[in-house]
Amino acid sequence: MNAAKKKNDDVRTIQVKALARVEGEGALNLTMRGGKVENVEFKIYEPPRFYEAFLRGRGYEEVPDITARICGICPVAYQMSSCHALEKAMGVFEQVDPAIRSLRNLLYCGEWIESHVLHMFMLHLPDFLGYESAISMAQDHGAIVKRSLRIKKSGNDLVELLGGRAVHPVGVCVGGFYRAPRPSEAAALLPEIQSCRDDLCDLMLELAGIVQFPKLERDYEFVALCPDDEYPMNLGRIKSNKGLNVAQEEFGTVTQEQQVEHSTALHAVLKARGAYAVGPLARLNLNAEKLHPRSAEVLQAVAKAIKQPLPWRNSYLAFLARGIESVHALALAADLLGNYTPPVRSRIPITPRSGIGGHGTEAPRGICWHEYRTETDGTIASARIMAPTSQNQKTIEEDLCQLAEQVAALSDEETAMRCEHLIRNYDPCISCSTHFLKLTRTNV
Repeated sequence: MNAAKKKNDDVRTIQVKALARVEGEGALNLTMRGGKVENVEFKIYEPPRFYEAFLRGRGYEEVPDITARICGICPVAYQMSSCHALEKAMGVFEQVDPAIRSLRNLLYCGEWIESHVLHMFMLHLPDFLGYESAISMAQDHGAIVKRSLRIKKSGNDLVELLGGRAVHPVGVCVGGFYRAPRPSEAAALLPEIQSCRDDLCDLMLELAGIVQFPKLERDYEFVALCPDDEYPMNLGRIKSNKGLNVAQEEFGTVTQEQQVEHSTALHAVLKARGAYAVGPLARLNLNAEKLHPRSAEVLQAVAKAIKQPLPWRNSYLAFLARGIESVHALALAADLLGNYTPPVRSRIPITPRSGIGGHGTEAPRGICWHEYRTETDGTIASARIMAPTSQNQKTIEEDLCQLAEQVAALSDEETAMRCEHLIRNYDPCISCSTHFLKLTRTNV
C-alpha cells in the first residue's frame, strides 16, 4: 500500500497503487477537499484480453473451454453462461434434461464453495480481525484457517468430479457434459461434503460472534436472478428490489456499458437508473426464502446474533452472505450426491444453426451475462460478455465516496487501508472485467 497526502488549499490525495488480496491488477485514487470527496477512481489498469473479439469465427463447441480461461477462480460461471446462451441460439434450451440441469447446479455448488471460502477466510477475514494476511492471522486463529482450507478443498473436489479437473474444467459442453460421474464417484465425495457442511454451519455462528462490521448502509438497487422454485445459480428471470423484472434475453437491452478513462473495464449501469449491485448480498436479499433449509437456519441464527434482519443494506455484510451461500451450496451438493442416479444421457444432440441467445448465471461475484450470435454452421458471429465486477465497479466508487467522508479524520495510511478493505469486500475479479482498450489518436 502506498498512501500519499498533498496539501494545496486543503486538498488531500489518497493513493493505493496496487490493491492487495484481489484477483488482478487495480489501484485507488481518491481526492478530497475540506473533508468532501472531489474525485474517486477504482482504477483497473490490467491489460484487456479481447475474448469477445477472438471468439468470433470459432465453432460454438469451443466457446465453453475458451471462456473458462477468462478466470481461474470462476471458470464454471463462464462455462455455464456460455452454454445456456448458445443453447438458446441453437434453439435447444428447453430440451435440456432436468438431470443435466441438476448436474450443472452441482458443478456450480463446487465453484461457490471454493471461491466464497477462499475469499472469506484467506482474503477478507484478516481485514475484519486486524491482520495483514491469512498467514499472520493463522498464528492466532490457526484452527479457523485449517477448517476453511478443508472446506475450500471440498469445493475443488466437486468441480473436479464434473469438470475433469479443479481449475479450468474441461468436462462441460454445450448441451450438457462430456460424461456424467459414476455413482461410486459421487458416493465417495458425500461424507466429506456432509462433514464440511456441518463444520461451516458452526463456523458461521462463530464468525457472527467475533466479527465487527463497519457501518455503510446505502439504498442499493440489488439485481439478481430470481427463479420461482430454487435459489439462483443457473436459471431465472433477472429482477431487482426496485422493480426491474426482465427475461434473460432482455438484460442486454436494459443495461449500458460505459467507457471511463481510468479503467480498462467498462462500467455497467441500468439505463435511466444508474449504478446497481450484483453478488451474494443481492442474491440473498432477493431470494432468501429459497435457501436450502439448513442454510435458512444458519441465516436466522446469524441475523439474530448481529441483530440485523434482512434486508441487509450494509455492503460489508456480503461477508456473511457468502458464508450463508456456501452452507447452501454444501447442503444442496449433499442432497444431489446422496440422491444421485446417472442421467440417461449426459448431453443433448445439437444441430448448428444461425441464431442469437443471451443468458446469465450467478458467478460467486454476481451475474455473468453472455450473448452470442451464431452463423448457420454454428460459428460465432459476435459475442458480448458482462462480468460481475464491471457491473459492480460504479457502485464500488459510490461506496468509496460515502466511506471516505466517514473516515476523513483518520491518517492517510488508515484511510487508504479502510478504502482498500471496502474494495476487497466486493471480492472483485479484475481480470474478468478488462474489456476496453484505450486508444489515442495521433495526427500523421
